[in-house]
Amino acid sequence: MTDKLDVINGDALADESASGDAVTSTHEGTDAANGVGESATDAPTQNQLEQEGDIAADYIEEFLDICDLDGDIDIDARNGRAYISVNTSDEDNLRVLSKPETVNALQELTRLAVQNKTGSFSRLILDIGGSRDAREAELATLVTRAVERIEGGATEAALPAMSSYERKLVHDLVAARGYQSASHGEGRDRHTVITAV
Repeated sequence: MTDKLDVINGDALADESASGDAVTSTHEGTDAANGVGESATDAPTQNQLEQEGDIAADYIEEFLDICDLDGDIDIDARNGRAYISVNTSDEDNLRVLSKPETVNALQELTRLAVQNKTGSFSRLILDIGGSRDAREAELATLVTRAVERIEGGATEAALPAMSSYERKLVHDLVAARGYQSASHGEGRDRHTVITAV
């Protein structure tokens, strides 16, 4: 029987996966629709990532102007993705936008804007006011609680459904703890199950 961890609701907009098959490695499997597990020949070049970043930054800047919000936009390209970070010295300024559901929704809109300009699927990651770091800390807490359940005698522990990017982070956290993880389910129900090695 699977122990469910409902500590943090994973109902943020999820990247739908192309396959419902379980992934039995410590990393995300072939989720080609989301660019996870792509071969090196499919990976975007540095120039393409920089172009994605520039388009995304322009889109976010216009969005902030419409909302009458201030923010500094940083662009980075690493691990085959463009990363856009929006920060401000006034935390209250971006409080509403930094909620996980809002960040994920805005990330999807930004990806669509980039895709509309480039004609290629975008895997960019958007961070607003440190929201990604906060979510990574929440995921680390989820993994710790799951591992504690397994150490307490459970055969496995299932985490809430989450995006492919978040599942990849979870797989890495689980592997670092010396346990195994696999993705199960389809679309918005795709989640990670953790087991002992």
